[in-house]
Amino acid sequence: MRFIVALVAGAIALAAEAQPYPSKPIRLVVPFAPGGSSSIVARVVGAEMSKELGQQIVIDNKPGGGGNVAMLEVARADPDGYTLIIGHIGTLAVNPFIFSKLPFDVNKDFVAVSLLTKVPNIFVVNANVPAKDLAGFIALARAKPGQLNYGSAGNGSAGHLAFEYLKLVAKVDVTHVPYKGTGPQLTDLLAGRTDASSAGTPPLLPHIKAGKLRAIAVGTPQRIAVLPDVGTVAEQGFPGFETSQWYGIIAPAKTPDAVVRRLSAEAAKAVKTQPVLERFAADSALAVGSTPAEFSEFIREEQTRWSEVIRKAGVRVE
Repeated sequence: MRFIVALVAGAIALAAEAQPYPSKPIRLVVPFAPGGSSSIVARVVGAEMSKELGQQIVIDNKPGGGGNVAMLEVARADPDGYTLIIGHIGTLAVNPFIFSKLPFDVNKDFVAVSLLTKVPNIFVVNANVPAKDLAGFIALARAKPGQLNYGSAGNGSAGHLAFEYLKLVAKVDVTHVPYKGTGPQLTDLLAGRTDASSAGTPPLLPHIKAGKLRAIAVGTPQRIAVLPDVGTVAEQGFPGFETSQWYGIIAPAKTPDAVVRRLSAEAAKAVKTQPVLERFAADSALAVGSTPAEFSEFIREEQTRWSEVIRKAGVRVE
């Protein structure tokens, strides 16, 4: 009897292994609350990937700890290709250097799949803040050291580091207020409970167009098409300044190479489809779609750059 049970169990295991990938829905975790760039990128790209994969990609927002809560959960997930996570500048290039200790290693516990997009960073203020451009904001901050504040999606988020980078080069004191995602921090910014913020174009543009927020600078080297009248930080007095957000798919370490390659290929196709390109163009976002090796190298380069900014700015989270 035991022999028969063992044979049946073995047959079931072999059948499971023989199933083509994917044979069930894939969970794509977003490490922040709904409403931010991470969610927008995940949903638009995930919808297109689902068509070619033949299985639904289910978006699962898991905010907390500057993205670390979700990262830990995915690091511990089965490396079978059915649990993925959106990795970005904060979780992959910033958190390893601002947190004194993390319960995972971003370079050992995950494998890169594909860099999806680079999104311009915008610096904005509430419409009631009396600053028409970056120079005006800096002058206001210098006149009221520590009295102005800015919100971010959380400690270690792209917006947090972008604003700290600006504070460093502009030599101003502006208080950081971390939230659990871009959506929650935007709620307070729009209500005037915070003064400023830096985030990607997708969540900010509708409010800029509605006149509720004022864009004072963009972090890219050149001006962006959707905000042609807004100067870059570099041209407004800080040459060499550059910051943008980026988003890619990563998976738990030991995910089979064949699965990683399949996901990477489908991601690269998805970001070049018309619906995705049109959505990205609306935000001046750049579609990428890299190989796993290219994304790994990009992450290493970003870690080198941002670890230096973090060291100089003295940003630490216990």
